[in-house]
Amino acid sequence: MVRPKKYLGQHFLKDENIASAIASSLTFHKAYRHLLEIGPGTGVLTRHLVNIPLDKLYLIEVDDESVRYLQQKLKDPQVELHSGDFLKLGALFFTNLPLGIIGNFPYNISSQIFFKILENYQQIPEIVCMVQKEVGQRLCADEGSKVYGILSVLLGAHYEREYLFTVPPEVFYPPPKVESSVIRFRLKENHSLPCDKKLFAKIVKQSFQNRRKTLRNALKQLNLPPGMVSETIFDLRAEQISIAGFIELVTKIEKQWKIQ
Repeated sequence: MVRPKKYLGQHFLKDENIASAIASSLTFHKAYRHLLEIGPGTGVLTRHLVNIPLDKLYLIEVDDESVRYLQQKLKDPQVELHSGDFLKLGALFFTNLPLGIIGNFPYNISSQIFFKILENYQQIPEIVCMVQKEVGQRLCADEGSKVYGILSVLLGAHYEREYLFTVPPEVFYPPPKVESSVIRFRLKENHSLPCDKKLFAKIVKQSFQNRRKTLRNALKQLNLPPGMVSETIFDLRAEQISIAGFIELVTKIEKQWKIQ
C-alpha cells in the first residue's frame, strides 16, 4: 500500500460508498466527455470513475509512490495517468475541450487549486470535490455569512455552487481531525463578467483583506473620486455585498473611472 505523506496533506479515502456518492454527484453539465481527477492517491474514487462512459479520464498525481501504485492497478485504456503538480499545469491542461474536474483535494492546497481553476474557468463546466468542511462552507457561502469571502465571490461570479454532503473523518486513512464536505460547482449559462476579470479580482481581494472596514476605507488606495465613494454601497463592508453587487460596482468603476 501507499504510505500517506503528511507533507502532502494526504488522507486516503477508504470508503467505497462515499467514493460512489462522489462519482454519482457528477451531472455532466454541458455534456463534457473529458474528466480530470486531481490527486487520485490509491484510486478508490478512480475505480468508480472508470465505470462512467467518457472519452478520456485524466489523473494528475504529485506523489511518485501513488503514481507507481496506480500504474500497476489501472490498466483501462480510457485512463491517462500523469505524474505532476496540478498547480503547475499549463493553461489548457490536457485538452482544449471542456473538462470536468473531480477529486479529494489536499486540504493544505485546496484554495490554491480553486485559484488555478479560476484561471481557466471557461474550459471547466463542472467541479465535484471533497474539501475540509469549513472550506466547503466558505466556498458556497453568500453575503451576510461570516465565512463569505474572496473565493465565495470569485467562484460564485462564474459558477452555481452547491454544498452536497458532509463526510466524517473515519472514512479516511489516516483520519483527519476535521470533517470534510463534498461540493459541486456548475458553470453558469451566462458566466462571463461584464468587466475586466483582473480588476474584479483585485477589488474583491482588497475588500475582503480589510473586511472589518467599510468599502470606503478598504478601497482607499484606489483613490476613487469623492463623488463615487459617497454612494451608499461604500458604507457597507465586503461581507454585506452580494456577488451581483460586486460585479455592478466593478463594472461602474471600470467604465467611469478607468482604475488600473
